Amino acid sequence: MVLNPVIGKLVSKRVVLASASPRRQEILTNVGLRFEVVPSWFKETLEKSSFAAPYEYAIETAKQKALEVANRMHLVSLSAISIVRSCVCVAVGKQILEKPVDKQDAYKMLSRLSGKEHSVFTGVAIVHCSNNRLETEVTDFYEETKVKFAELSEELLWEYIHSGEPMDKAGGYGIQALGGMLVEYVHGDFLNVVGFPLNHFCKKLAELYYPPLKHTIQHVKHDSIPSVETFENLSDGESDSSNPLQHKSANTLEANGVPLSGASGVRDYPAKFPSKIVELTDGFRASKALFVASKLKVFDLLKDKCVLKAVDVANKIEASVCGTERLLDACASLGLLEKTHQGDFYCRTIPVTRGVRLEDLFTSVLKEVLLGVWVASSMTFHQGRRLHHCLKAALNDSCYHTVEAKQHFMTAMHSIAKLTARDVATAFDLSPFRSVCDLGGCTGVLAHELVQKYPNLNVTVFDLPDVIANVSCFQPSGQHITSVMFTAGDFFKDNLPEADLYILSLILHDLNDEKIHILLSKISAICKPGSALLLAEIVLDEEKTHPSRGVLQSLSMTEGKQRNGSEYKQLLEKYGFTNVQIKITGNILDAILGFKKTSAR
Repeated sequence: MVLNPVIGKLVSKRVVLASASPRRQEILTNVGLRFEVVPSWFKETLEKSSFAAPYEYAIETAKQKALEVANRMHLVSLSAISIVRSCVCVAVGKQILEKPVDKQDAYKMLSRLSGKEHSVFTGVAIVHCSNNRLETEVTDFYEETKVKFAELSEELLWEYIHSGEPMDKAGGYGIQALGGMLVEYVHGDFLNVVGFPLNHFCKKLAELYYPPLKHTIQHVKHDSIPSVETFENLSDGESDSSNPLQHKSANTLEANGVPLSGASGVRDYPAKFPSKIVELTDGFRASKALFVASKLKVFDLLKDKCVLKAVDVANKIEASVCGTERLLDACASLGLLEKTHQGDFYCRTIPVTRGVRLEDLFTSVLKEVLLGVWVASSMTFHQGRRLHHCLKAALNDSCYHTVEAKQHFMTAMHSIAKLTARDVATAFDLSPFRSVCDLGGCTGVLAHELVQKYPNLNVTVFDLPDVIANVSCFQPSGQHITSVMFTAGDFFKDNLPEADLYILSLILHDLNDEKIHILLSKISAICKPGSALLLAEIVLDEEKTHPSRGVLQSLSMTEGKQRNGSEYKQLLEKYGFTNVQIKITGNILDAILGFKKTSAR
């Protein structure tokens, strides 16, 4: 077998597949390759028209995805690793076919392929990272396979479309499943169409190891791993409405590439996502999670046990089950622990921590200086107490209720909203709505973004009196927006303004079940059939390990919790909201939209 000569060498190396695709994982596993899976966060948003040929786009996308993972992993580890990533694109001539946006789009796409031959290109990038993070070696290649569709009848087309399979496939079909019935012949590597050109990949590995061919490798030296903008302001679908470079408000001017405020005056500089700062912030949280777990001797406990439930760990360390589960999820998301597919078991620590008492690595100075307030959070795991109660035990809490402190809090929320508002406002088509109530909308950044996107929309920001009293400090001087109103009130106690759409941004994750019941019951009661509720929150994956930012943030929360998509869907459905849609934006916050169900007749 072509991979046999190098499989022995790869066993001793750390290999990472930068893709969550089960098809790629299955192909590589079947040939005996052992690897870790670390999905890339880089969005496929490169401008396709800038590439002379489709295969160039596929190669560059694969390379950027692999480099993003290399950059992220080298922030926490200097071990030598090889990152593998591929990108598949379907092309007719020079035009690349995307995933269909709906059934009608799938019909147009498949009709275009009917009876014709098209190309499937896969770009593959292999990034070798040495222990020295200043140097990487990049090997890339592409594979082309020709595929010809049979003449497809209307009946067959719609039968396939209604199966749902085309909706998440580039080109609108999956050859390894039902889509195979559409194909008349394949010229080239069949697995390339499935998702990974195995034969070419194996030959490339053989070239690299016996010995490397210098002309196939780009030796790149940098002051750091090449920087990749991980979080894009574009949606996965790359629609015009979600692209801030293509969709510009008529009121937005631009001089020398610098956006200026239009007549409305509400938009200054569009905030660029500070990925590097966020990565460093996450690193701070990650280290504190490691310190707290070590302080509670979690690693000492798990190194002697094969599998334990969260409740078992909680009992062993005499901690609250809720707090322990959050801590274990955080450690699993960081790769410090292993978690089984059942979701409620935590395996023994992996080699990075196995056999090492991390507690012995921390001096008293590290504990006192680096842990700081976060050490106090270990009390939340032991006793299930709210974090702010623990903070009172560690620090003088009197400053948190000053005018200056409230101003700092509003400034922080204002800054977060400036980074996230555009992606939240454009996550879904909100044009059918005429009135919006942003509950807890603080300084109104999202409200202003909404009226920029939908000029006919009237938005009410409903927040506490102390917040509304200070909103003027954050508004553009000398400018007024009549379609945005600020109303003071407490959404737990006071009547809510009437609206077609209600928004809760960064609210639900911080509330306990009782408060959520009160709030969602009030919103559900005032909503008319056809009205909707939009949530802006971090949406965890089903295993609650990604994004690690959301898992880590849960460690410093008070009464609430972070949720995955299924949990948000169930929560909204419980209060009468159906057709729940979830949009992973790639920004800090994701979006969840649910519609108030109509009355049964």
